[in-house]
Amino acid sequence: MVTVERNDAVLVIAADQQLSMLSRFRYMIVSTIERLIDLWRYRELIRNLVVRDLKVRYRNSVLGIFWSLFNPILMMMVFTLVFTVMTPHFKVPNFPVFVLCAILPWNFFLASINGSIRSIVDNSSLVNKVYFPREILPISVVLANMVNFLIALIVLFAFILLLQIPFTPWVLLLPLVIAVQVTFTIGFGLIMATANVFYRDTQVIMEVVMMAWFFVTPIFYSLSILPNNYEILGMSFDVARWARILNPMASIIENYRITLYGIGQGGAPPDIYFFMRTLVTSLLVLFIGATIFYRHSRSFGEEV
Repeated sequence: MVTVERNDAVLVIAADQQLSMLSRFRYMIVSTIERLIDLWRYRELIRNLVVRDLKVRYRNSVLGIFWSLFNPILMMMVFTLVFTVMTPHFKVPNFPVFVLCAILPWNFFLASINGSIRSIVDNSSLVNKVYFPREILPISVVLANMVNFLIALIVLFAFILLLQIPFTPWVLLLPLVIAVQVTFTIGFGLIMATANVFYRDTQVIMEVVMMAWFFVTPIFYSLSILPNNYEILGMSFDVARWARILNPMASIIENYRITLYGIGQGGAPPDIYFFMRTLVTSLLVLFIGATIFYRHSRSFGEEV
């Protein structure tokens, strides 16, 4: 009898735990849907904030929004000068297009994160006076920079035509690659915006982090040049593989090069596993960022 009662008790506890997990999962799904509906209701505010960010950025600027075109051109010229003229052994065909495929998404990511970090603190008066979903602030920053990125793509397509690089069918995947980067950038931006509310050193630290991140991301080089077998303390590491796993921006930029530059892993067509892995990573970062942001957003008013 004692054994039977104990077994029954274990079954009851297990059933309660399963119900608790199901309840938490159900609450998570319902909460996520409610937040998305809330964001949709405030879509006009998001649009206004995006327009405001664009106007502020180019206020009192002679060239205005054309800086979205000239900035990547100037950066591309500098990289081309350094890595084709000053270091002629660095052989990459159609280098201007090769580097633009990385500079443009990197600039989009860098500007979005720098703006997202300050988005809550810089709008403290708005946060304390008006109710709205606080995540709108970093999201609007990312969307404003996405507009600049889309405009800057004109430069990339112009050089593709100028250098007579044939388009591959994979260019049709470009909207999906952009969507993956936007997903990752919003998620990471939410994390950084939350951290900066409670720890104002976040902005300063991230300036150093982003500088280091730039060099470990294949901006002016390809992932294919990284060694597949590198020994550290007697252990062998596949550097190229770990660069893709540990650095989401490396995978995202590699996908841009597959779709626009026409090269990827050995010149092969896009690897669906490679792309899906990048997509899953971006969705995971978005989920983590949204969870952290939502849990701490109630305290923003007190902290800013």
